[in-house]
Amino acid sequence: MSTIRNEYPRPQFVRKEWLNLNGEWDFAFDDENRGLKDKWYKEFPQSMKIIVPFAYQTVKSGINDHRFHDIVWYRRTFTVSEDWLDQELILHFGAVDYKSWVYINGELVTYHEGGNTPFSANITPHYNKNGDNEIVVRVEDPSEDVTIPRGKQYWHEQSASIFYTRTTGIWQPVWLEPVSEQKLEGVRFTPDIDRGDIIIEYDVPKDMALSIKTTISYGDQVLVEEESRVLESYMKRSYNLRNRFTDRSNIHDDGWYWTPENPNLFDVNIKLVRQGDVLDSVDTYFGMRKVSIENGKFKLNNKPYYQKLVLDQGYFPGALLTAPTDDDLKQDILLSKEMGFNGARKHQKVEDPRYLYWADKLGFLVWGEMANCSEYSEEAVRRMLTEWVNVVKRDYNHPSVIVWVPLNESWGISRVAHEKQQQDHATSMYYLTKSIDTTRPVLSNEGWEHTISDICGIHNYKSADHIKKSYETIESAIKTEPANRMIYAEGYEYRGEPILITEYGGIAYQVDEQDGWGYSSVKSSEGLVEEYRKVTEAIYQSDILQGFCYTQLTDVEQEINGLLTYNREPKCNLEEIKKINDQKK
Repeated sequence: MSTIRNEYPRPQFVRKEWLNLNGEWDFAFDDENRGLKDKWYKEFPQSMKIIVPFAYQTVKSGINDHRFHDIVWYRRTFTVSEDWLDQELILHFGAVDYKSWVYINGELVTYHEGGNTPFSANITPHYNKNGDNEIVVRVEDPSEDVTIPRGKQYWHEQSASIFYTRTTGIWQPVWLEPVSEQKLEGVRFTPDIDRGDIIIEYDVPKDMALSIKTTISYGDQVLVEEESRVLESYMKRSYNLRNRFTDRSNIHDDGWYWTPENPNLFDVNIKLVRQGDVLDSVDTYFGMRKVSIENGKFKLNNKPYYQKLVLDQGYFPGALLTAPTDDDLKQDILLSKEMGFNGARKHQKVEDPRYLYWADKLGFLVWGEMANCSEYSEEAVRRMLTEWVNVVKRDYNHPSVIVWVPLNESWGISRVAHEKQQQDHATSMYYLTKSIDTTRPVLSNEGWEHTISDICGIHNYKSADHIKKSYETIESAIKTEPANRMIYAEGYEYRGEPILITEYGGIAYQVDEQDGWGYSSVKSSEGLVEEYRKVTEAIYQSDILQGFCYTQLTDVEQEINGLLTYNREPKCNLEEIKKINDQKK
C-alpha cells in the first residue's frame, strides 16, 4: 500500500514511535444515508478507493468528483508492532470535515464535530492483538449548511466569486501511536523576554510516584536539566534562560530572540519518569518572542515592527486545502520571503501544523484566522466558539503566530454594523480569545465593522491615489469606507490601536488559459510589478499605517490575482517585488 505525507504530523509534540495511516483506503458515498441502518461499520459495502488525506473532490484523492455527497465512509485495516501490544494505542486525525464517527472493529470509539481541529481516540479496548484491525470512519458534511465554519468552501457545486471547491471528509493526516497508560497530555510555553524567563505548564497524570524531567537546549548548549516530582495534574515551572548561557555573546543585541530575521528556537525534551524508568518522552521547542501594542505602536520584542504580509489562502491545485507534500508548505513560505514579505495572513483556513512548524523554523509571521460561517444563528455561534477554543489551544506554542482573527469581513455576522446581538458575538469572540491567550493581539472582525479590536485592520482595494488621500491622518482613515462599510460598528469607535491595510491590491494578470478575475487587472508582468509598486508605495507614504497585507500569494481557481500562479510559478520578476517591499524597514 502506497503512503504519502510521511513526516510526523504534530511537530510541536513529537514521539518517536508512530504508524502513518495515510495512503489508500476503501471509500463509499452514502447519498441515501443507508450506512448506519445497514451497519457499514461492520460490513463495508463494495467501494472505490481513495488516497487519504485528500478529499474526494480532489484529483490527488483518485476520485475528483465535485458533486454533493454529504455522507461518506472510509475503511482500512492495520496491524501494529508486537512491541506495542503492552501499551495504549491512540488514533489521531489532523482534521476531518465536518462530523465524524470512528469505529474500530465494528465498535464506535469516538465522535467529533468540527472540520478544522484535531481529535484523537484511545482504541486500546477495541483493537485485536492477534491480527488485522479495521478502522471505519463515517463523515457528514452538509454541503449547503451556511452555519458551518467552512471558510472559502462554497455551498454550491461549482466554485464562483471568492468561494472555492468544497472539502469533505479527511483532509489532514491520520496516524497511530503507542503510549504508556501514564503519559504527558500537553505542554504550554509562555516566553517572558523582559525577565528572560520561559514559563512551562504541564498536563500530567496526578501520581506522586512520577516525576517530570525537562531538558532545554539552545544549539549544542544544555541550558536547563531539571527533574520535578509530580504533585498535581497541572504543573507550572519558570526557568530563567538569560543567565544560563556560557557564551554570553548569545544574549547580546537580542541575539537569542525569535524574529523573522533570526528565528532562534530552543529545543525541549520532556520525560515522564517513574523510579528511573521513562514512561513517556516528547520532543518540542519554543521561541523567545513578545508581541505587544504600546502607545498605539505594534511591537515585536519591544521594538516597533512593520508588518509586510501576504494573503495566503492555503489552497493547492489538485489537492485543495491539503498540501500534497511537506515541501509544498515550506516552499510557500520560502517564495513569500523571497519576495520580501515577512509574514502571511492565513485567510479563512486553520492551517496544517506543519506549515506553522516551517514558519517557526524559517522565520515568518502568521496571523491565525478561523474559517468562518456564512450566516448567523445561535447554532453557528456554538460551532464557532467550540472550534476556535481548540484552534487557539492547538497553536498557542508557535512563536510565528502573532495575531488571532476569529472573524473576517462580517462573515456570519452580516448585520453587525447595527445589530447588537451580532456585535455582542464579535465582542465575545474577542474576549473569549483574550481569556485563553493573553499574549497576542486579537481582532474582533478583520477588515471593517470592528467592535473591540487590538488592531484596526482595513480592507481597501481602491487605487494608489485613493490610498494616498485616505490615510494621511487617523481621522481620514477611520472616516473612509472603501467597501461602503464603516470601519467601526455602530456604538464603537477607534481607541488608539495600530492601523494596518490588511487587504489591498488583488491585481489580476492572466498568464495561461485560466479565465478569472481580480480587483483590477494588467496585461503584462511588467504591468503587474508597476501596479504593485504604485499601490504599495502609496501605503508607505502614510505615516499612520504600520503594515499591510497584499492580496494575494497565488491564484486560486477562478481568482487570478496572485503574484504566483496556482502552480506556484512566478507571474513577474520576484526580485522587483522584493525591491519594493524592502523600501520599508
